[in-house]
Amino acid sequence: MDKFSFIGNLEIQVLEELYRSYQADPSSVESSWRDFFKGFDFAKTSYTSSTSDSLTFDKEYKVLQLIDDYRKRGHLFTQTNPVRTRRKYIPTLDVENYGLNNADFNTIFNAGKSIGIGAATLKEIVTHLQNTYCQSIGVEYTYIRNLEVVEWLQKKMEAAQNTTNFSRDHKIRFYDKLVRAVGFEQYIHRKFVGQKRFSLEGGDALIPLLDAAITKGANLGIEEYVIGMAHRGRLNVLANILKKDPKNIFGEFMGEKYAEGVALGDVKYHLGYTNEVFTEDCKKVRLNLVPNPSHLETVGPVAEGITRGLIDRNYNGNNSKSATILIHGDAAIAAQGIVYETIQMSQQKAYTTGGTLHIIINNQVGFTTNYLEARSSTYSTDVAKVVQAPVFHVNGDDIEAIIHTVELAMEYRQKFHSDIYIDILCYRKYGHNEGDEPRFTQPTLYKEIASHKNPRDIYGEKLVNIGILSADILKDKQDKYNAFLDEKLEEAKQLEAVEIVPFLPNFWKDYQHSKPTDFETSPTTGVVKDTLIQIATKINTLPNDKPFFNKLKKLLDERLKSISKNEIDWALGEQLALASLAAEGHRVRISGQDSERGTFSHRHAVYTVENSDDRYYPYQQISPNQAPVDIYNSILSEYAVMAFEYGYSLTSPEGLTVWEAQFGDFHNVAQAMIDQYISSAEDKWGLMSNLALFLPHGYEGQGPEHSSARIERFLTLSANLNMQVAYPTTPANMFHLIRRQTKRSNKLPLVVFTPKSMLRHAKCVSRLDDIAAGCFKEVIDDNNTQPNEVLRVVFCTGKIYYDLLDKKELYNATDLAIIRIEQLYPFPEGQVKEILNHYSNAIKWIWIQEEPENMGAWTFISQQMKNIVPIEVVARQSSGSPAVGLSKLHFMEQEEIIGKIFRQCTCNLQNKYCGLQCEVGKYKADHKPEHRYFNQTKKQ
Repeated sequence: MDKFSFIGNLEIQVLEELYRSYQADPSSVESSWRDFFKGFDFAKTSYTSSTSDSLTFDKEYKVLQLIDDYRKRGHLFTQTNPVRTRRKYIPTLDVENYGLNNADFNTIFNAGKSIGIGAATLKEIVTHLQNTYCQSIGVEYTYIRNLEVVEWLQKKMEAAQNTTNFSRDHKIRFYDKLVRAVGFEQYIHRKFVGQKRFSLEGGDALIPLLDAAITKGANLGIEEYVIGMAHRGRLNVLANILKKDPKNIFGEFMGEKYAEGVALGDVKYHLGYTNEVFTEDCKKVRLNLVPNPSHLETVGPVAEGITRGLIDRNYNGNNSKSATILIHGDAAIAAQGIVYETIQMSQQKAYTTGGTLHIIINNQVGFTTNYLEARSSTYSTDVAKVVQAPVFHVNGDDIEAIIHTVELAMEYRQKFHSDIYIDILCYRKYGHNEGDEPRFTQPTLYKEIASHKNPRDIYGEKLVNIGILSADILKDKQDKYNAFLDEKLEEAKQLEAVEIVPFLPNFWKDYQHSKPTDFETSPTTGVVKDTLIQIATKINTLPNDKPFFNKLKKLLDERLKSISKNEIDWALGEQLALASLAAEGHRVRISGQDSERGTFSHRHAVYTVENSDDRYYPYQQISPNQAPVDIYNSILSEYAVMAFEYGYSLTSPEGLTVWEAQFGDFHNVAQAMIDQYISSAEDKWGLMSNLALFLPHGYEGQGPEHSSARIERFLTLSANLNMQVAYPTTPANMFHLIRRQTKRSNKLPLVVFTPKSMLRHAKCVSRLDDIAAGCFKEVIDDNNTQPNEVLRVVFCTGKIYYDLLDKKELYNATDLAIIRIEQLYPFPEGQVKEILNHYSNAIKWIWIQEEPENMGAWTFISQQMKNIVPIEVVARQSSGSPAVGLSKLHFMEQEEIIGKIFRQCTCNLQNKYCGLQCEVGKYKADHKPEHRYFNQTKKQ
């Protein structure tokens, strides 16, 4: 089929018009026409002369078409699959499909110049193209729009026919790596029969590939790698790439307890590791294998965040010094949405890491699912085309092709600083795990696999045949490695406990894991008042030489006035916290959807110059020696962005790293990150993080999806001092909470339920003095009571406090105490008890919340308070939905729950507000048992 057959159906006049448009401006025509006219011009200038006839020109052009199709479609006709017959694609690349035939094979064509071999026969051209594009390596790259990239790849591949002539020493080294890769798996299979290890067998080429990638990258300037991968092959990578002592891996198979310091631990194929190793070329590099859960591909953006943290902190922003390697399964990369999210972040200023090497262990089966049922795309790697990344498909049995490809990939990464993919076509020798029977669902595939030689033996035979090694030497190498593993197994038998080695230990050596006494009080986090005024003035003063939006000018003027009036609102309190940290040398990083301005237009961390795209960054004006303050608008993603920021926080214990939700409930799209990392990583892996989540929360009649940040979910996950959960009510307390997160010597993730309407509530202000002095208050007592007369104590958290306060002030209800629990977890039990001692005459204790009774903090609070006082709840009725959809109905519900706290009685208290309710059953002597209560309104 002639792919340019449509040209014959075009009006000549239209074709000429298109060509003239192309000559005037190539970008004015569609890309396929651009390619056509480019080839036409190339052929016209290179291959025609006054003596050439139309037939010669026509055939030259057809050869150019053939070359172009090899570049575009050669990957469909490769020898890349070691255990399956490739699907058939038409049209093929046979010369007959291009108007050529066997008689043309000995004809010399100048088209050979375009592939770097000069004028050559058609046979030589086809052979060159076959060797380059249709052997053990298939490549997709012609969709890339950057012509420099396309031409660079073409020259690299076509000049060498996609092969490297490796030296004898290199070949022996490749074999040695295969001995370790294959031998390690076979040894465990023999010694730990039936135990899960998620064997690499079938994909053994991963080990020499990683070794070559790390070595090549180190020679090109990379000093540190961050590796993210799932379970398959992980133990092998730990042993043979990160040089984790095999005795410790064997100990994890046999261990019965963990060493002190880790509460629960994790299965061995989830653990991370950090180590410094030397490459074969004697260059020292640091390798970090990120711990991971079973949730596939989750580790990818975490690894990217770690790499970005390393680049920012250790390498002064030089992304040539640190690189990410992500290892995917074919079924996972094709189906997991977080892959797409992470790829979309890869070229964004806030998240770029200078290019990631993606390696796909393509087993051609997902658990039990055939690859044809696992995706709709042709390749599992088709998502790479989103960012125009080149993709190489390589036969997993051809080690030299794999090494050639990865060395080319590392050159590409260092030159263009963008992602690149290597798809290793291989197989999985056993089932999903070693106890699984794959022949239930894949009988024909596993019949082929059962008789297929492993890559070590295939390559060993090749080395014997070409006279590099003898069969005896091959056996000796295998025997020596087995003997080495025998020694390590004996050492493992002497281990008393399994020790989990800390990940990124150098970053966290000065910080300790939390203990209960750390939360009895908060450290002092105030800042000198004059310093705060200076900071606020610098940030809220606009440069005179740039025009700005009038509303912005007014906003900043109001902020400056509020300082002079000693009234700090939420936005200014946050601003002072972030800026003061930067002034003291603590790096600040915040990212989330619309975080620069703030979803509720409160932050304004970046000022846009009017009628332009120029921007002014006030947080860069704090002081000459300040730390960076980076506040970014993220892509419209929660899962990957939260994961990235979690990874970044692992490299920045002395800084502040924040992920902010647009609305708090949107975090549930990233629930896997919260469950598998934020709440549990310290218990599983001994991994500390100081990531803060800012989750806007509060019931204001905006419907089910914009009310609740799901406090209950975080409190359900809270245990063993694993994180902090807070819902502060004042700008001063938020100021101190932010600074405490950075200043504490013990580090935990922080979940903050931040305000919406409360951002502009007239009473939600603090004095500058409260910010300048003091610390975060876990509990705030009621300073407007007569303690001896208090009969009811009402506990609450967050925004509802201001609704209660309005009513309390209306009634002057000094016999009712409203206690704010600002930190829900770790629960400040000692402080609560101390406050309750002030109210010795109280006879009723209530927890009030906006959320339905089955949500919010109530279930958690009831457990915490059960041994302190008998507490009751006032809340919305239990519901499957967080909130109602109609705003009027919302306000009716809100009035109802507030009204349950404030009642009036007709008794000899002379119709004044009464803190008792009928159901209490306990009355003072001056109360009549027949008194009636009803809701008090302003009208009454």
